[in-house]
Amino acid sequence: MTAPTLSRPDPPPYDQGSSTKEEQPYVEQGRKRYTGWKLLAILGVWVGLYFAFKGKATKALGLQDTTTVHDKFNEARDWVQFQGKDNWFLGGVLGAIGDFLNWAFENLQQLISIPAFPRPVPEIGWVGVIAIAVWVAYVLAGLRSTILVGLSLAVFGVFGLWTDSMDTVIVTFLAVLFCIVLGLPVGILMARSKAVSAVVTPVLDVMQTFPPFCYLAPVALFFGIGPASALVLTFAYAIPPLIRITEHGIRSVSPTTVEAARSMGLTRGQMLRQVQLPMARRTIVVGINQAMMAALSMATIAGLVNGPGLGKDVLAALQTLNVGAASVAGLAIVVMAIMLDRTTTAASERSAGRDGVASVSGPGVMLTGVVLEHLPRWATEDAGKGQRLPRLTKAGRWLLLTLLLLPVLFLVWLSRYRTEFAIFPDVSNTPVLKYLSGPKLTGYINDFTDWFVGAVDSFTSALKDDITKWAIDPLQNLLSESPWFVMAAVLLALAYVLGGWRPTVITLACEAVIYWTGLWNDTMVTLAMTLIATALVMLFAVVLGIAMGRNRRADLVIRPFLDAFQVIPPFVYLVPALALFQPTRFTAIVAAVAYAVPIATKLVADGIRGVSPTTVEAARASGSTTWQVISKVQLPMAREALVLATNQGLLYVLSMVVIGGMVGGGSLGYIVVSGFSQTQLFGKGLAAGIAIAALGIMLDRIARYAAARSGR
Repeated sequence: MTAPTLSRPDPPPYDQGSSTKEEQPYVEQGRKRYTGWKLLAILGVWVGLYFAFKGKATKALGLQDTTTVHDKFNEARDWVQFQGKDNWFLGGVLGAIGDFLNWAFENLQQLISIPAFPRPVPEIGWVGVIAIAVWVAYVLAGLRSTILVGLSLAVFGVFGLWTDSMDTVIVTFLAVLFCIVLGLPVGILMARSKAVSAVVTPVLDVMQTFPPFCYLAPVALFFGIGPASALVLTFAYAIPPLIRITEHGIRSVSPTTVEAARSMGLTRGQMLRQVQLPMARRTIVVGINQAMMAALSMATIAGLVNGPGLGKDVLAALQTLNVGAASVAGLAIVVMAIMLDRTTTAASERSAGRDGVASVSGPGVMLTGVVLEHLPRWATEDAGKGQRLPRLTKAGRWLLLTLLLLPVLFLVWLSRYRTEFAIFPDVSNTPVLKYLSGPKLTGYINDFTDWFVGAVDSFTSALKDDITKWAIDPLQNLLSESPWFVMAAVLLALAYVLGGWRPTVITLACEAVIYWTGLWNDTMVTLAMTLIATALVMLFAVVLGIAMGRNRRADLVIRPFLDAFQVIPPFVYLVPALALFQPTRFTAIVAAVAYAVPIATKLVADGIRGVSPTTVEAARASGSTTWQVISKVQLPMAREALVLATNQGLLYVLSMVVIGGMVGGGSLGYIVVSGFSQTQLFGKGLAAGIAIAALGIMLDRIARYAAARSGR
């Protein structure tokens, strides 16, 4: 579950006086920027102005205080509530969409999740669902994914969360289906038209920097509370990565191939169907995979609008600080994420590995060896070259899958008419499985949490207090107690020194939006927490990334943990953070750091690994120590990767701002939460969401243009 990556702007052009790109570095060397000295000068002036005007013109606003902008948003909300039903768009179009979404979800729910009246059980019981799922997994992804899917679905039942897990699967399936239907055409249009791309890209930027939590109030206003709102929330968060990756896949098709196809007289439609889509298929499947992960990460947030699924279990446990129950539900979400991620990835690799002839090979052949040996000759090809089993032809493959479908249909029939095959049994009295049941696991986790927190309480309290005293409070005071015009000038100066005029103009526009929302002071508090969390993210990312980039064994050990952390939904990070640090600003920072470290670490590792081995060997041959090779060669040459890792760390941290506001983070995050829960603060909460989006765009553009400039 990765927060999607924003598109990277084109780097500023090289000087016109340089005839080639290779000549440009000499021009740059002749015009030193003295960036470090300029940043130091900005800091000195800033600190001086801070002490001169401390606490003046900070634009601080009390939590219950509102501005004209907030009141206007409240008035718009009231108009929608009282007159929206009679409006052709709000009541007609959006109302029809909401009714359709509720209808689709309820029908699928009765199919596999809840009793389908007048039946006392769903149309297909748990045995039938597992049978169908493993057959589909075998068809699309092979034996390993089949085993993974079967075990994962069984885990949901053992945990006692079968119904909620199936509801989460339904929401994810429907949201991703709608993303495919609407997102693929948009991505294709963006790839084939620069004008469409120029219009849609800024919209995607805003959608990806706008915190998912901020969608709650307006979506609930337009679609009500329930499945429809959950589906719309999930769809809005999941569709941007699919569109971007689809555009990238279509544009990545070799221009030589496209030109050759044109010379053969293919029309634009034929070019798309016969050349671009087939060659971009694997990339598009990756986009679908990312949309699926993004959709699943919304499970808990969707629970806040009474969205069905595992999110409600996590939220209910967090409200009572039941770490065990929250962990079990969170673990079920993680298992589901791993199942969907690995299965779609395997399906992508399997489809890309076929060259037009469907076949069954690899582990799947081993599983069905007995069947293969008894298939007719027309269904197999000569094994040859010492292969253990014959390889299936296309006809043989369909014959095998048809044979395997027969027991699946039988199990589906059993699940419709036998109660024990329709409702997942209670395993609390089963000799072995009882130790893995939800209540048992909840008790074990709570007991371990109490013991562990008691053992490390003094250390965690000291760590929290020291970082708050020496890092969080000083930076927050510097940012929030400086006059607003001083902070605005400092941010503009930083944007210009780091990235040039383009990010400076964007920063000015974002500052205007933040000022307009009336939440300047709260934005500065949020900025302080974001910067501290990002600094901690980069500290961990650099240490782990260097180890992974320099040592393959370290990579093999660390990377599985990073993969696991990336599929954990954001809310789940709050569980251990709350247990260790209680509701404080530091707790919010810890959760944000845990969420952002995996992606930043991978980027740093890739940058270190990308440094030329010849250069590293030359440095070693000259007598450089290991530390000198790292600090003088690998880190400087991986500078662009480091800047990009910092950029992504910022965005991931910022996406946790609202969630952090629920556990003591305060500022904009808490205002958004308050706006959703308190009627009079609806407009202020919406304005806080807009301020977060503006802050995210500003930081993103400064970091990206800085990366482009440093990469030259």
